[in-house]
Order: sequence, then C-alpha cells, then structure tokens
Amino acid sequence: MSGTMRALVKHHAGFGAQLREVPIPVPGPDEVLVKVRATTICGTDVHIYRWDDWASARVKTPMIFGHEFSGEVVEVGAGVRQLSVGDHVSAETHIVCGYCPQCRRGEAHVCANTEIIGVHRTGCFAEYAVMPADNLWKHNEELPPEVASAMEPMGNAVHTALSGPIAGKSVAVIGCGPIGVMAVAVANAAGASQVIALDLNEYRLELARKMGADVQIHSGRQDPVRETAKWTKNRGVDVVLEMSGNATAIRQGFSMLTAGGRISMLGLPTRPVELDVSNEIVFKGIQVHGIVGRRMYETWQQTTAFLESGQVDLAPMITHRFSLDEFEKGFEQMMSGNSGKVVLYP
Repeated sequence: MSGTMRALVKHHAGFGAQLREVPIPVPGPDEVLVKVRATTICGTDVHIYRWDDWASARVKTPMIFGHEFSGEVVEVGAGVRQLSVGDHVSAETHIVCGYCPQCRRGEAHVCANTEIIGVHRTGCFAEYAVMPADNLWKHNEELPPEVASAMEPMGNAVHTALSGPIAGKSVAVIGCGPIGVMAVAVANAAGASQVIALDLNEYRLELARKMGADVQIHSGRQDPVRETAKWTKNRGVDVVLEMSGNATAIRQGFSMLTAGGRISMLGLPTRPVELDVSNEIVFKGIQVHGIVGRRMYETWQQTTAFLESGQVDLAPMITHRFSLDEFEKGFEQMMSGNSGKVVLYP
C-alpha cells in the first residue's frame, strides 16, 4: 500500500506532539500492516508527551509514539502464514530477540534485547502501523476495538495478579490508574475473597468500586495500614499488587502485607526507595515479585479468556473517547488524573 497517513509525532525534545502527514509504512518479510481502529493512551505516552527525564533518556525524536492499539490486517509480508487480510488484531508491544538466554528458556517477557514500539521504534498513534506477525494476537470480530486495544495494559494487570496464588485470598491494589482498576477486576475473576483498592484520587477510587473493589481507601485521608488491618481482622492482606510506584505507598504495601504473603510490583518509582528489609521482607518471609510486561503468550491467553467469558468487563474503565485530531484533549484528560482509559480513534 502506498500513500500517506496521519500520525502523531513526538517532534522535538520538549512538551507536546504534532499531527503530521507521513508515508504509510511498508511491511517487510514476516511483518504485517495494520489499519489502526483504536489506540489507547498509556502512562508511558504521557511521560513522552510531557518529555520528562524518563522519556528524554529513552526516546529519539522525531518519532511516532503510542504502543496500545487494535486494528485490521490490510497487508501481509512474505512468510506470514498465521494471519490474513481482514483479521481483527491487537499487539504485544514488546518486540523480543528470540535468541537470548531469557527467550530460550521461555521468559521472553524479560528478553535482554527488548524493544518497545512507541519508545524504541515507530509506534501506533497513526492510521496504519507495521508489526512483526508474531506480535499480533487475533480476536473475535465481536470484541470492540477499544477493548482489544486495552488488552495490552490489561495483560500487565493479569500478569501482576496471577504471578502467584490468589483464589480465596485478600488482595490490596495500591494505585487505581487504568491498570490498577483492571487488576481489581482480574483479582475478583480469579477468586479473591476480598479486594481492597487504595489511591489518593476519588475519581479513580470510584472506578475501582465500579470494577469490583469491596473496599476503597483514600490513602490521604485514612491510614492505609491501619485500615487494611481493620478489614482483614488484623491479619494483614495476603496479596499486595503495587501499581503506584510511589515510595510512601510502596512502604505501606510492605507493612500491610501479612507474614508469608506476596507483593507483586508493577509501579515504577522515579528514584530509589528505602525499605526495612529485615522486618518487612526477611523476618516476615514474604515473596516479592517484580513484574514487567506480559508473559508471552500465556498472559494473552489468560486475558482473552477473562474477556471472552465475560468474567471481566472493561466498559466501566474506558471513560473518554476522542478522534486522533483531538489528541491534545485526550492527553489533557489523562494528565488531569480524572480518567480511566482514554481512547483515540484514527
């Protein structure tokens, strides 16, 4: 396919982005061209839009950014057998090498040579995107495009929640951004006995309630450790899913965790965090799991099953929709903190 397309470009090393007309990319061998039907804004995209230290250390401008999307296959490159024109797909956004020790032992989610679309290579805030065929996941036609796009961050929630046993256990979700509220729904679907949501934002605590949180704790108005103790009969929570990356919240998460419990950590602190390792980790005998990406492709299978079975409904957390032309409104909504998932439609 030849011609041009509209794309959102991180055009300079500073705040903002520009909508530009650029050539439609051409798929090479083992690659697929996808017409983007929906793309969702991630916290990572906000870092790039704002151009903070994290973004400036990783992103080379100018570059099309964005990494969550779904769409329709419109062209396949040589050697592609598993996909056909017309297929409804979304993407595993971590492109891995396949030959490092991690990939060869079945842990490609921690590939030593990972590249992320929209960060290290061309992204998907555009009318078309090229992806390796192996990174595309085929869906039923009935799955709405915005839900298919949100499966990538939902995979983070699934990976975090299911990195250890969860059925019959009390679960605290710290940080109720889009991935956090999806983790609330996943924990419920996986059989948690009680899900406690913690955040500083009333809007997002209400989203957590809509997604199934049994208890909502405003960490700025209540003592999170004391409140979780009250709701767990002073035993502490069995599982903590740390989604905030906030240093104070992380320390509170370790404190509220019961002895022998599990904390799975997805949130990214901006600087090193001081912890009482002796009393909160060693003497409590807890498990600490660092979570990155999604297990390929076990997590995608689990995520698909939750959605297709109806056990998880993402509708409440998809809160705002804009055309790609209205990208500034979409980013303003994300930066306000008063949103769930924000969708852009090319």
